[in-house]
Amino acid sequence: MVSQWIVPQWPAPKNVRAYVTTRAGNFNQAPYDGFNTADHVGDSQVVVARNRRLLQQHFGWSREPQWLNQVHGATVVTVEQAINLAADACVSEVEGAACAIHTADCLPVFFTNKQGTKVALAHAGWRGLLQGVLENTLACFAGSDCVYAWMGPAISQKYFEVGEEVYSQFVQATPSLQVMFTPVAAGKYLCDLYGIARYRMEQRPGCTVYGGEYCAFGDSRFFSYRRQPVTGRILSLLWMDSCQ
Repeated sequence: MVSQWIVPQWPAPKNVRAYVTTRAGNFNQAPYDGFNTADHVGDSQVVVARNRRLLQQHFGWSREPQWLNQVHGATVVTVEQAINLAADACVSEVEGAACAIHTADCLPVFFTNKQGTKVALAHAGWRGLLQGVLENTLACFAGSDCVYAWMGPAISQKYFEVGEEVYSQFVQATPSLQVMFTPVAAGKYLCDLYGIARYRMEQRPGCTVYGGEYCAFGDSRFFSYRRQPVTGRILSLLWMDSCQ
C-alpha cells in the first residue's frame, strides 16, 4: 500500500510489528504529500480518513489504532481506553491492537519486552522528555527484566537549535545533560534530542536502546515542522501479532 516503510532494526520478538511511514506515495496533496494520517494539521479530513482505512485494511486490523491527541506531556494510556485521549504514550498487551504516534521532528520511541507480550510507543519532544514521558512509559514494564527500545526519526542535533530556557531546565534537573547541548551563540544551543532520550532510558536497568540514526529535518523522506511548518506527520505504528 505505502511504497516505502522504515522498519526498526532491533532485536524485538518476531510477533512484534513496528513501522514508520515516509512521504513516499501519491496519497495526499502538497504540502501534505505523499502520505499523511494526521487529522490536526489542516489536511483534508476525507483524505486522512481514507488513508487510515487503507492502513487498517492493509494490516488486517480488526480495530482502529489507538490514535492520541498528543499534547507534549507525559501521560500514558492503554489500547483498551477510548481513542483521541490527551496523552503522549500508549501501551498494549492486546494482540492486534496497534499503538500510533504522529511526529514531525519530535522523537517516536518504540518499546517491547523480551517476551513480546507487551509493547509501548511514546512521543518525546523536549517538553515530554523533561516531564518524564519515557520514564512513565518504561514504568509500564515494571515486571520485565529486559526491555528493548528503538528511537525513530527525529530532528538531529545539527538542526535542533534551542534557547536558554530549554537548556537551563534540562541542566538544572540533570547537570550531566550539559554535554547534550552545544553552544552556538549567546543563549543558543544545538540540542541532542536522541542523546537525552538515550541517557534517560539507560537509567532504567535492563533497558537496551537502539536507533537514532535518522534526521527528520535533513532527510526529505520525512515530514519536518521546522523545515516546513505547514506539513503532514510521520506515523509510527507498533503492535503484537499472535505468538502462535
